[in-house]
Amino acid sequence: MKSQNYFEKLEMDQLSELANFVVNENMSHHTDHEVDETKHIQDMITKIYYEDLNLFFNSEFFVSKDSSGAIEGAIRIVKWDYHQELPIQKLFQIDPLKLSSRKRRTPIWHIGRFATRKNIGDRLLFKKLMVYAIAPLCKKKRGLAFAECDSKLLRAMQLLGIKARVLGKSIDYLGSETIPISLDYDGLKEFYHQNKKLIYHRKTTSLTQNITA
Repeated sequence: MKSQNYFEKLEMDQLSELANFVVNENMSHHTDHEVDETKHIQDMITKIYYEDLNLFFNSEFFVSKDSSGAIEGAIRIVKWDYHQELPIQKLFQIDPLKLSSRKRRTPIWHIGRFATRKNIGDRLLFKKLMVYAIAPLCKKKRGLAFAECDSKLLRAMQLLGIKARVLGKSIDYLGSETIPISLDYDGLKEFYHQNKKLIYHRKTTSLTQNITA
């Protein structure tokens, strides 16, 4: 029997659990061997934990858990304050402000930490997580979102009607080919309006109260 999942917003004391999940699941999806507790893996977990800690107060972490409380999937959205360094700046040296054509400051978001449990049976989980992450941008109908996207995930997004702009060459990150992309309302609205019903009936904990203001 399939377990029922639910969504919640992670608190600060759960960031270590999230970092472990994201690194281990990404590595298990993209490597042929079993993930073990090597120093390399632990270093990545520690790095991701501190990145999330530094961005925590401008972020929302959307996490799906099964009935036992184990994480099944996760995604994070950051509302950029124009000061803290975003992962796309650090990994790709891309300046988000240079890609904004508006004279006044455009709301800028960063989507990251997407991961799902390997071999999970919920085929709608990706859609649910993505709708949570893009909702702030789509409700405002303006702004830009940036992400570092696994090449397989990017193909899946394109098949679902999400139109992303590729910003540069790929790098190897968390065990897979990772591509810098940007997203705007025009490229997201079709997917968002087709799938927003997936989340409206679910209870969550203050999901976008802070970052949509």
